[in-house]
Amino acid sequence: MGTLVGAVGLGLARPAQAADLSFLHAMTAVLADLNHQEFAALTAALSLLGFSVVAAILLMRTRLRAAQNEAGLRREIQRLHNEADRYRSLLFAEPQVLIAWPAGEDRPQISGDVAALTAHESPQRILAFGTWLPPAPALQMDRAIGTLRESGEGFLLNLTTSSGHAVEALGRAIGGQAIVRIRELSGVRKELAETNLRHKALLQETEMLRGFAQAAPWPIWAKRVDGGLQFANGAYAKATDAANSQDAIERNLELLDSGDRGDMERALNETAAFTARLPIVVGGERRFYDVQALNVGGGSVGMAIDASEANALSEALVRMAEGHRRTLDQLSSGVAVFDGRRRLAFYNDSYRRLWDLDRAFLDGNPDDSSVLDRLRAARKLPEQPDFRAWKAKLHEAYRAVEAEKDTWYLPDGRALSVVTTPNPEGGVTYLFDDVTESLDLARRFDGLIRVQRETLDNLAEAVAVFGSNGRARLFNPAFASMWKLSAEALGEQPHIDTVETWCKPLFDDAATWRVIREAVTRIGNRVAVPLKLERKDGSVLDCMTMPLPDGATMLTFQDITDTENVERALRERNEALETADQMKVDFVHHVSYELRSPLTTIIGFAHLLNDPATGPLVAKQAEYLNYITASTNSLFALINNILDLASIDAGAMTLEIGPVDIRKAIDNAAEGIQDRLATDHIELKINVDPNIGTFIADGGRVVQVLYNLLANAVGFSPQDSVITLSAMRTDHHVTFAVTDLGPGIAHDVKDKVFDWFESHTNGSRHRGAGLGLPLVKSFVELHGGRVRVDSIIGRGTTVTCDFPVDQAAHRSAAE
Repeated sequence: MGTLVGAVGLGLARPAQAADLSFLHAMTAVLADLNHQEFAALTAALSLLGFSVVAAILLMRTRLRAAQNEAGLRREIQRLHNEADRYRSLLFAEPQVLIAWPAGEDRPQISGDVAALTAHESPQRILAFGTWLPPAPALQMDRAIGTLRESGEGFLLNLTTSSGHAVEALGRAIGGQAIVRIRELSGVRKELAETNLRHKALLQETEMLRGFAQAAPWPIWAKRVDGGLQFANGAYAKATDAANSQDAIERNLELLDSGDRGDMERALNETAAFTARLPIVVGGERRFYDVQALNVGGGSVGMAIDASEANALSEALVRMAEGHRRTLDQLSSGVAVFDGRRRLAFYNDSYRRLWDLDRAFLDGNPDDSSVLDRLRAARKLPEQPDFRAWKAKLHEAYRAVEAEKDTWYLPDGRALSVVTTPNPEGGVTYLFDDVTESLDLARRFDGLIRVQRETLDNLAEAVAVFGSNGRARLFNPAFASMWKLSAEALGEQPHIDTVETWCKPLFDDAATWRVIREAVTRIGNRVAVPLKLERKDGSVLDCMTMPLPDGATMLTFQDITDTENVERALRERNEALETADQMKVDFVHHVSYELRSPLTTIIGFAHLLNDPATGPLVAKQAEYLNYITASTNSLFALINNILDLASIDAGAMTLEIGPVDIRKAIDNAAEGIQDRLATDHIELKINVDPNIGTFIADGGRVVQVLYNLLANAVGFSPQDSVITLSAMRTDHHVTFAVTDLGPGIAHDVKDKVFDWFESHTNGSRHRGAGLGLPLVKSFVELHGGRVRVDSIIGRGTTVTCDFPVDQAAHRSAAE
């Protein structure tokens, strides 16, 4: 058909008509590409058109060959033109535009009802797609036409014009020409095109959703009405241990266990939706998933989102909240938490006990105002002239950003520290602390500080306190005056090194200052250090570094110049007295030794003269010899006593320790005093248990102690009186007591009876050197015992001596 049309075009006389026929030839090929519905409508017209064209061509050839009747040929041509116009009218019966680009030409040929289609008057404006198409379709149209003209690739586009009309653009390469048909869609075609578009969009959306579902990290599935698996993504296959999605579908693998699956099916049947957090075993690990399912169409779809971390965080948050609650319950501070609705969400037991509120009332979650009103009714809140305004100001905490702190002074005398803290999620947390005692302590502390300041300021002793950083924090006027320092300079808290520099003109001993610096700045091993400072001005200071509990160090300086001078004088005097006393002891010791030698000679000659072998003596000579013997014996005993005391005083006396028979020692001592008892008609009573036994001591010294006690008692006892000697044994001591009925010892003399050469007759017949009791005391104390004197004026005296039972135990304890 295209060949015939082209032939007819070559024989046409008018160029415009030839172009129209060429266009019809091209459009015949375009029409061949129409769908079946369009083809059915145009088949008759095209067949008729083709037949007419063929007939016309045959007729023209006949007429040309015959060349017989030009007039008839013109009539035939006119008829053919009319026929072509009729078919052209049939072709453009609906609004459409044909655009053709002949091969090798850039200028297109445009035919059709351009104005009706595009609402533009000029046909050439049809090529300016941007004027009647939106930007995106215009760009799509430009690209499709460019591809058609360059490579002959056809296209079919459904577009919407700027005015809202739906058009179809069909492009084909026919007979070396690029032809584009643009027509408005209406009626069935429009609906069909819209349906095709919707179907295409639905397919694209479906593919996009399927791609998203496949790429999603959560298990997603779709089931048919019968419960069979219709779709499963990769995450579902992985969770069910399937090879892939298709394997999971073919094997109809289930993600949930039977119980949870039954719950989901029942929920879908009842409410068409299911939501729950369920445990699912994935890869051998039990995890929690938020499962959501929904009935859609003829089946159901579902998705499981991994909520293990959220579940763990939720459980951790619950545990943390519970732990906080338990912690808050243990606090001594009252805690009350009100939520965003201003209702009580939490309180601890300290809060309830602080305000003495009923637990049932608090458990009912009352609002903030109700709690305050109840407290006000019970007169437990501070008295306020305008309670409503005070409460409104307190409730500003619900809109605040920062915490507020206040102190409430309650009518019952308590003081409460109140902290209101806004919560991030809304609401307010109240924190109540009873600071009554703290405020009282603070007031008392302030009072003590003032008293301390006044005390320090009025002390004669210089005091300075240095902090742990080595700087002076406190000083009294005496410190500044003693070291001739400026109070203003000390008020700037100078360092100890600076204070040392200021004090060096008066005291420049580097070693002492080093000790003071170390005491002030030392961190460990902080101990008090006493020091004595002898300054250049001749004064002497007693210094003490005292560590304080807060890490500070207190330095005290006391002027002891006068005390030091007196002490020096007393020390010198004491040394002189000790020297004199030592000289006395040495003199007594020396003289005793010197007297002992001639005395021994006299005693020896007296015994020799008294011996009958020497020859008889006249009565007078015998009497004088007895006087000499008695006097020398007394003198010899006195010298021995002096030597013993001197030995004890010099530390040269040693004891011969051994068992001592107590009864025998008493008898030996009593035998030595019998002559004096007989002379003065004095009776000796001995009170001793016959089974008193023995103890460990120096037997000779024990007899000497008892003899001296008896001799002393005889000397102070009147004639025809009684002396009592008693002995008593305990677990640890042996006690000897000698009691006389003499005049007693005066109170002012009692402390001197154990001093050497102290002898007081107190109106008695006693005469002696005053060495008996000192010697007794020395011997008893040398044994580790003690001596005491009990005396009543006019009624007598008792001297008691305590000896340790075991000297070995005594010496071990002493060592």
